[in-house]
This record gives sequence, C-alpha cells and structure tokens, in this order.
Amino acid sequence: MKGYWENDSLKFIGKKGIEYGWQKTLEGYIKSYPDKATMGILSFNEININILSDDAAFVIGKWSLIRDKGNINGIFTLLFKKINGNWLIVCDHTS
Repeated sequence: MKGYWENDSLKFIGKKGIEYGWQKTLEGYIKSYPDKATMGILSFNEININILSDDAAFVIGKWSLIRDKGNINGIFTLLFKKINGNWLIVCDHTS
C-alpha cells in the first residue's frame, strides 16, 4: 500500500465497483487476500507508461498471480500523480 496515495480521494475500481479511500482499498485487499497462500506470487508485464505532465503519468499493463488455489490474471490501468515529491497511485482500475 506504500505506492498508493494515503487519502480519502484515492479511487480503486475493481469487479465490485468503485471504492474511495486508502483505508477502504486496504480493507478490500485484506478481504480478497487474507493469507500468503491466497496472495501467491504477483507479477506484472507488458507495462506501458505514458507521461502526461511533470506530475502525472498513466500506466497500463497486465498482472498475474501464481498460487496453489488457482492462477488468475488481468489488466490494470493506474493514474500516478507526483505528490510531495513522491509518485503515488491516485486511481487504480484492475480487472
């Protein structure tokens, strides 16, 4: 969660719709991935980064999760903003 903007305006869009806020996003991750076996090994590929301005970037890529209970994969889009000198995710759409 260190890469996410710790703010109530953070947006996470997933299969359940839009969640707002860093805390809600954390709670969603904990509910979906309650233990190491469920978390598995996460990897990313086919990453495309588009710099929009000095303080904004749009990232598209694929993710895959290797785990004993069944592998899953999907696509993500992220909006990064440079906030207080740090690049942080302000919007995450993962499917």
